[in-house]
Amino acid sequence: MKRLLVLSGKGGTGKTTVSSSFIEFSQARAIADCDVDAPNLHLVTKMETEPEVSEFMGAEKAVIDPEKCIGCGQCAEYCRFGAVKSCGEVYQIQDYACEGCGICEYVCPQSAVTMKDDVAGRQELYKGEKVFSTAALKMGRGNSGKLVTAVKLAMLKAAPETELAVVDGSPGIGCPVIASMSGMDLVLIVAEPSVSGKNDLERLIKTAESFQMKMGVCVNKWNTSPEKTEEIEKWCNAQGIPFMGKIPYDKEVSRAVNAGKSAAEVDCPARTALLQIYQNVRNELKI
Repeated sequence: MKRLLVLSGKGGTGKTTVSSSFIEFSQARAIADCDVDAPNLHLVTKMETEPEVSEFMGAEKAVIDPEKCIGCGQCAEYCRFGAVKSCGEVYQIQDYACEGCGICEYVCPQSAVTMKDDVAGRQELYKGEKVFSTAALKMGRGNSGKLVTAVKLAMLKAAPETELAVVDGSPGIGCPVIASMSGMDLVLIVAEPSVSGKNDLERLIKTAESFQMKMGVCVNKWNTSPEKTEEIEKWCNAQGIPFMGKIPYDKEVSRAVNAGKSAAEVDCPARTALLQIYQNVRNELKI
């Protein structure tokens, strides 16, 4: 099974549009959405079964027992994150501000503070003829890289025999992106033809090169700036990075997504371009 990861240097570039189209073209039976901060692949991925749901436990967070708290305020005094607030005669922990450092538990003279496991997200695994692994991290929670790894492992453990696994990654170059790269056979980077888009592309390629990843690049909405698209293509060729193709701006894609479909399910110029890029990716993966 070959593993394809689709990334982009920033959000809104068209990464999930490309991923969902490749899933349709390949009839992939192993799928994962590793954009755990804002997952949306499920909007255009049809699954017939109900998911297996599990809680994702993140870092510990502090909890104050109001029965034991005497309102001395030492916890608030020592908290560097402003997570402890007065509530009448006692103190409470502000859930989203707590970083789980444990200083409040250490300084409390009444042992009123305890560190407890925090449910940081929700993981879902759909099984059937194909496997779809996804998850959503709660707002303000850390450990996104750990959750990404869990999503990938769930897909790989449950995946049936299949030619290609498609993983929709996170935008940017942060922890979830780095976690999503491990074990991938090819990273396809979706770029947009703009000054910032090229800069984002270069940052992401530099990150992927640090992990010796095999890469390819495509440009989405290329006809919004043919000059910048040509610049990106020439730059990729100079860097020895395969340029897989370019996708035109196409209103039919927006209509398809609004209808819960992938671009591969509608007859339009963008679909034709995506199919060619998909075939180029297959050639690069030698499948």
